[in-house]
Amino acid sequence: MQAIRALMLAATLGGPAAHAAEIVVGQVAPLSGLEAVQGRAYAAGMQLLFDAVNKANGAKGPTFKLVSKDDGGRPEETVRVTRDLLAEARPAVLAGYIGSRNITELVASGVLQSERIALVGYRAPEIRAETPYLYNVRASLGDEINKMAEHLATIGITRLGFLYEEGPGAAALVAVTDAAAKKGRAAIVAKAGYAAGSTGLNAAVDTFLRTPPQAIIMVTSGGAAAAFIEQYRSAGGAAQLFAHSGTDIEQLSKRLGEEQMQGVAIAQVTPSPYKISVRLTKEFSDLVARTPNLQVPVGYTMLEGYIAAKVIVEAVRRQGANAGREGLPAALDAMDSHDLGGYVVGFRPGMRSGSRFVELSIVSASGRIRQ
Repeated sequence: MQAIRALMLAATLGGPAAHAAEIVVGQVAPLSGLEAVQGRAYAAGMQLLFDAVNKANGAKGPTFKLVSKDDGGRPEETVRVTRDLLAEARPAVLAGYIGSRNITELVASGVLQSERIALVGYRAPEIRAETPYLYNVRASLGDEINKMAEHLATIGITRLGFLYEEGPGAAALVAVTDAAAKKGRAAIVAKAGYAAGSTGLNAAVDTFLRTPPQAIIMVTSGGAAAAFIEQYRSAGGAAQLFAHSGTDIEQLSKRLGEEQMQGVAIAQVTPSPYKISVRLTKEFSDLVARTPNLQVPVGYTMLEGYIAAKVIVEAVRRQGANAGREGLPAALDAMDSHDLGGYVVGFRPGMRSGSRFVELSIVSASGRIRQ
């Protein structure tokens, strides 16, 4: 809390105009449907930080209001609901969007450019070119895949499988994975895609049973990953399984038994929310402990939402008295190597993936998560 108070004291130094400001943060995400766990957890993390900042501020500084709307995970709804949100709530910034196709549709619509509004923090399993107004507070998917490939190379695994969601970005994703494997002197011996937005994994399971790899890298939704692991293990599939961070380890743990989860590795792009390893997680854990009736369980996605909120608060602070939508992109682009407490975020024009932090969580034989 001391860090939050110091941050917000600095935010009030811009003059009287800052005192009455309300910064509206808009989120359009799956609050229902297959990926509702992620959308709700991201929102809970942001709200946790905003509540703390508002309480520390009193009447002296800008307050933060989160307005979340549900797109049900449907890309065709994301743009429509975002336009409604922009018209109704007039947010200064967007945050906490979920899904590759959802982000693709939003960018293609031109809404971010026409409204000149930044989107800070999103979860999308894709290789995406740097895009104006689109800022992420996590490592890129390319960083995650390279981390998994490096780990597999160190333990001598050379025959890899690759499971991915089909769609416009699939070719780029396959190319990056092929390159990462070759760097570790490995090869992708079996590849399988599945229909976007579905959990139909029968054909993918058959592919990996016909051509058995030693390990399978999975870039999928949480629901698809759970369905694949369940079917693959039940069919006798024995490869080690490595999933990207968007798979959501908490969701898998709820659906799958310990035997099915044993040995599954998941890339994580934040420090563990379950232990106090740096100042960021200490601050997060203290706030969680003081917050009654949390609507979602603590997890990695909640911590990522908390990080996105901290980045937004810092960008507002840097704008001073006239904080608002117009100045946020410039404030973000100038946020080079900002330490949130053991987790560094940095942006500049042409570099809008704000972190390089990646580590692997592995589920042990007892069902416990270990780094």
